[in-house]
Amino acid sequence: MNEIIAIIPARAGSKSVINKNIKPLADHPLIAYSIAAAKLSKYISRVIVSTDSEEYSQIANIYGAETPFIRPASISKDNSTDLDFFHHCIDWFDQNEPNTPEYWVHLRPTTPLRDPKLIDSAISQFVNNLEATSLRSAHKAPESPFKWFKEDNGYFKGIVGDENNEIYNQPKENFTDVFVPDGHVDIVKKSHIVSKNNLHGSKILAFKAPFINEVDSIEEFEMIEYQILKKGSVLKDYLDNGR
Repeated sequence: MNEIIAIIPARAGSKSVINKNIKPLADHPLIAYSIAAAKLSKYISRVIVSTDSEEYSQIANIYGAETPFIRPASISKDNSTDLDFFHHCIDWFDQNEPNTPEYWVHLRPTTPLRDPKLIDSAISQFVNNLEATSLRSAHKAPESPFKWFKEDNGYFKGIVGDENNEIYNQPKENFTDVFVPDGHVDIVKKSHIVSKNNLHGSKILAFKAPFINEVDSIEEFEMIEYQILKKGSVLKDYLDNGR
């Protein structure tokens, strides 16, 4: 199998939870859990953290990740895209390393409790599918969004259909399954990003994953910490034992 790199984006400046990516979660910074998941993968050979912060960089290094560059502030804003930091990372590798890997495993630090075996399953499926342009994990939506409303000048309207075709009133059994993208694991290809200037392309390999909690508020942070302390975590065990 070709070299596979994990890339963990961790910019500073979170507004929902201040310094979210390095906030302690059950004795370790949030970002450490994604680093641990990548380290426990049997396929990932290197773990790179893309950050705009020297402090974040030092913390990532303590937990075993590489931070060979500091991401420019110009692509570390609230409205900066994942494509921005991927281009920056690929360009750095092209200029500074003898080879730039084809496969990049995208692990968001806001999903701290991944199963490393699930990451490996996703990698195996993706590298053995020659047609796929990327892989994304998603879990089945508990209810169909085709039954939801949007607001229009103070009135609700169906997302699909109209007043003459009230699709939202149909039984849920009439709707196809819909999947919610989550942070378990995404995988992209360097060749596709460079040639098409987008991340995922037209053939996104479907990796159906179980529901997983993600962190975007203090309440979610506290809930996940309770989950770790109550049920344990292979990632926390790895971190507690000195990696």
